[in-house]
Amino acid sequence: MKAAARALADSGVEGIQIAGIAKRLEELWLPGDEYPVILPRQSEALFLIQRVRDEAHRFAITYQRQKRSKDIRSVLGDVPGLGEARVKALLGHFGSVARLKQASAEEIAEVRGIGAALAEAIGRALRS
Repeated sequence: MKAAARALADSGVEGIQIAGIAKRLEELWLPGDEYPVILPRQSEALFLIQRVRDEAHRFAITYQRQKRSKDIRSVLGDVPGLGEARVKALLGHFGSVARLKQASAEEIAEVRGIGAALAEAIGRALRS
C-alpha cells in the first residue's frame, strides 16, 4: 500500500483514496489507520472490492507471464529450428523458465518435437 500511495503522490493526481485488502481475513486497511475496516461478509461493497483486487492480481500475473515469455523467446530466438510452437511446448513441459534453465539436454530432448541436437543448442543458449 505504501508503494501505491507513493506512486499516486508522484503522479500529481489528487483526491483519490487508496486502501489495501488483506486476503485471508478480507480486512480493509486505510493509510495511517491503526485498525482495519471490517465489512460484513455478505456486503456488496466487500464483493466489489474483492473483484477489483482479483482483477488487479489477474492483470499483474498475465503481464508477468507475457514478459517472461518474451524474455525466453528473445534468448531462444537465435536457436535454428526453434519456433513458437516448440517454445510453447518447452514452457508447457517444464512449467517455468527457471525449471527449463535447470534442465539437462537429455531432459529437454524428452519434449515432443525436440531432438538431441536441438536440446543441446537450447541448453547452450540458456547458459550463455
